[in-house]
Amino acid sequence: MKAGRHFVSAVSALALSTGLVASGAFAVQFAAVVAAQAAVVSSIDVRGNRRVDNATIREYVGIQPGRNFGPSDIDEGVKRLFGTGLFADVRINQVGSTLVIQVDEYAIVNQVIFQGNRKIKDANLSQAVQLKPRGTYSDSALEADTQSIRQAYSAIGRDDASVSARTIDLGDNRVNVVFEINEGDRTKIANINFVGNNAFSARRLKEVISTKSSNVLSFLFRDDLYSEDRLRADEEALRRFYYNRGYADFRVISSYAELDETRNEYTVSFTVEEGDRYTFGNVSIDSTLEGVDEASLRSLVKTSPGKVYSAKDVEDTIIALTERVVGMGYAFAQVTPRGDRDFENRTISVAYAVDQGARTYIERIEIRGNSRTRDYVIRREFDVSEGDAFNQVMVQRAKRRLESLNYFTSVNVSTVPGSQPDQVYLVIDVVEKSTGEFSIGAGYSTGDETRGTGGVSVEGSVSERNFLGRGQYIKVSAGGGKNSRDYGLSFTEPYFLGRRISAGFDVFRRTRNSTYYDTEETGATVRLGLPITRALSTQVAYNYSVQDYSYSSDCDDNDDGILGDCPGDIGQAYVDAIEQGKWVKSSVSGTLLFNTIDNMNNPRSGIYATFTGEFAGLGGDAEWLKLTGRATYYHTLLAEQDVVALLSVGGGHIVETGRDLRLFDYFQNTSRIIRGFESSGIGPVDSTRPEDHLGGTTYFNATAEVQFPLPLLPESLGLKGAVFADAATIYGNSLPQVQAGSADMNWRASIGASVLWASPFGPLRVDYAVPVVKEDTDEVQNFNIGISTRF
Repeated sequence: MKAGRHFVSAVSALALSTGLVASGAFAVQFAAVVAAQAAVVSSIDVRGNRRVDNATIREYVGIQPGRNFGPSDIDEGVKRLFGTGLFADVRINQVGSTLVIQVDEYAIVNQVIFQGNRKIKDANLSQAVQLKPRGTYSDSALEADTQSIRQAYSAIGRDDASVSARTIDLGDNRVNVVFEINEGDRTKIANINFVGNNAFSARRLKEVISTKSSNVLSFLFRDDLYSEDRLRADEEALRRFYYNRGYADFRVISSYAELDETRNEYTVSFTVEEGDRYTFGNVSIDSTLEGVDEASLRSLVKTSPGKVYSAKDVEDTIIALTERVVGMGYAFAQVTPRGDRDFENRTISVAYAVDQGARTYIERIEIRGNSRTRDYVIRREFDVSEGDAFNQVMVQRAKRRLESLNYFTSVNVSTVPGSQPDQVYLVIDVVEKSTGEFSIGAGYSTGDETRGTGGVSVEGSVSERNFLGRGQYIKVSAGGGKNSRDYGLSFTEPYFLGRRISAGFDVFRRTRNSTYYDTEETGATVRLGLPITRALSTQVAYNYSVQDYSYSSDCDDNDDGILGDCPGDIGQAYVDAIEQGKWVKSSVSGTLLFNTIDNMNNPRSGIYATFTGEFAGLGGDAEWLKLTGRATYYHTLLAEQDVVALLSVGGGHIVETGRDLRLFDYFQNTSRIIRGFESSGIGPVDSTRPEDHLGGTTYFNATAEVQFPLPLLPESLGLKGAVFADAATIYGNSLPQVQAGSADMNWRASIGASVLWASPFGPLRVDYAVPVVKEDTDEVQNFNIGISTRF
């Protein structure tokens, strides 16, 4: 618009200089003359510039003295000058034989100042605005930056934040830009409503979506922030939820958020149409590839007739079939599911067509949106690279891996045509999120004073999942209680030597001060992890630790290492163990992990099983073989009411391979084995001190638990209830002090109830258990508060 305006003014000036402005007829005649004959000037005069020199301006205009030029040349010169972004206004006129270029330069920004901001730091706001120190100033940029600051506050849940902007003239065409910010209050989400849902309650659907209602803990969870992007992601989460539970016709009819400006609160509403619930009908495989028949692929099919329809099962089948066929030499194989709905019987028959797909190659992989994460961290999750055959299944599998890294808010993979018909560009768009965490937690247990456990304990840690954008994990932790101190450092490289093998180390130091003795343990572990299948992985490690035992000051008041007078009797088993002093353990261990859990934070289905073998005897003092295992199975009992059951079994056995086992080598009870009893409160006991439990060489345990939402409480608080029954036995002990009969396989059992809390500090739980089967020497502990994990 400005260029056109100045062109008119230039034409007017030319008309005046020739005297052809007496009437409209003369103007029309002049336009014809200009179109037919170009003008010539003998000099170019530049005016109004302070910072940009004359020669630079003349060069941008492109008109030379003594050479012909016309209105189009003037128009192009004006456009080029505006295109530099240095000028607020440009005017070009001919005065006699001189071409006059009049410019108004933009002011230079001296400082950008933010006032009134506390929730967002200056550095973060500076990144959000385009006006920068030593850059040019414009009113349009000021208006755009004001809106950007409002959007930044909206992103942290402060939609009523107001921003006003002004400039301070410093003279010499320099200004300070000042943004005055009123941050306002946090915009809350008052309600989340669902309309049209019958199969699942609103409470259950609220757990599916990431948007949460505001509550007293929202300032910690930060999950009550509304955004359009999150709303779209919630729609997709609802679709996946219903599609995987048989509702193939499910639709989100509408989703919107309504802001009550007077209360500064959103009401979010979802209107859905569930449709009927389907089961799988006939399932078949149709192959057009030579040497590939249904019989050879049938075992890979995850869908079976009569089973509730699940889109995930169909996707898993496509992936499994494609990988098998590609492995048979058909690089461009394509598996396409064809569904046939039987509306009357509510079944969906699926036929998997295995064909030779189009020969398409990946010409280029382009990654966008990763300002922090290095390109190679994203590329290495793809099993394909430039020049390879394009395979949609492998691409989607890589997308899942990227999402599971938990580095990104969203991951989108798309294709665009390449330079040739058989080539494509693979475009990966990511939105990064914060990967650093600070956590603090606490627990309480009555514990065992003999071993220095129990009481209140706290733990804090700082971790980074994407260290320096390299995809590495690092964690520093510290914690303890009245009688304990713990320190730790962990580091993991997930792609060791460029392969999908994790490598890392752990360094720790633990101290315990008990009634009779003090313990200091310092150690380190070096480990390697290798995935075997999607669900199965293994880890091998070398472990080294030094344990130093000494009598407490109450038992050794003159610090000579000799047992003195203790407040109470100390059993001979403890005397023998303590007087061994330092004890070095050098061991290797191997672990198998099987994991099909649907959600590690809130599991509802799947199996989590581990088996570990550890051999000590590579130098050091310890010489034994220890085997431990645990398996937990989750199953949803009532989907609508969100009632979930779990069954867990575990066991362990240790056998000496050289030296005799020490007291501290034996298995002792914890709340993970059986609740309702003190830590180290069951099993073989000292014949002279029955209150001293000496542990066992073998243990078995089992748990049955049912978890359910707590009524009358909002789901956003993250609280659940549970009832459980535990059973366990710890037996076998070769120490000479063991009381006869106490080392036999005697089972204990307990029942109880729990409150589980998905807190900002990690999953916590409170257990109240009552023993129903126990021995006379057992020590009861009804309450236990600590970290909630059954894995």
